[in-house]
Amino acid sequence: MLANINGIPVHCAEHGHGTPVLGLHGGGVDHREIQAALEPLFADRPGYRRLYPDLPGMGRTPAPEWVDSTDAVLEVLLGLIDNLVGGEPFLLAGHSSGAYLARAIASRRPDQVAGLALLCPLLGEGGVKLPEHVVLRAAGDLDVDGALGPDLAAEYRDYLVVQTPETLRRFQETVAPGVALADQAAMERMAARWQLRTPPEQGPPYPCPTLIVAGRQDATVGYAGAWRLLDHYPRATFAVLDRAGHALPHEQGGLLSALLAEWLERVAEHHATSDR
Repeated sequence: MLANINGIPVHCAEHGHGTPVLGLHGGGVDHREIQAALEPLFADRPGYRRLYPDLPGMGRTPAPEWVDSTDAVLEVLLGLIDNLVGGEPFLLAGHSSGAYLARAIASRRPDQVAGLALLCPLLGEGGVKLPEHVVLRAAGDLDVDGALGPDLAAEYRDYLVVQTPETLRRFQETVAPGVALADQAAMERMAARWQLRTPPEQGPPYPCPTLIVAGRQDATVGYAGAWRLLDHYPRATFAVLDRAGHALPHEQGGLLSALLAEWLERVAEHHATSDR
């Protein structure tokens, strides 16, 4: 599906019908990674319309010159929500920089975002000590170079702390295609102004059910800094998962799905209570 937002044809994968769920991927990939993280949750849960856009400069969504910052990407996403969701309440989930954008959307649309899930969230400020990258499990017979080629093999090794045939397959299917499609010039342009002008947590606390999940071995955004978010999200479940880095959705998919399922239950309960 394509949606024309401010002159940009935004590519968006859509599945199912019902309550909208918007999933936002991180930097340098496309919708396939966050889609792979969330779709197992809905295999036996009808009643949800899942929307997975390619962010500008990634996947099949172009980034014209005026898209030169995270603030510009945020405006595109707000326009996409108006186009595809309208004024209907929706759920919002993001991974990495997608979680940074999700927090900003929840801040701008607190009465419309009915639930928020943040996976390995990029914080948007410094002062966070990052763990060293480690490999906790590596299959001895894994031919990463043969499967991916030298450049992507290096990305895989730097991204995954669990390096097995299953995580290699997931990387091939949900990460590598997006890496190949990324507009590197646009990515560099946006990276130069990646911090939002208005911090996502500057307004009132977000009152709806929230899930914050971090990887204990995440060498990209860390895990300890995410604890700072809790004061702003009083209905948040906070989990730090061992055996998980920034690629947590690939390394701890079963546990993540369980946490997301409980989050959906809390959102439904909160919505039912609020309607009384």
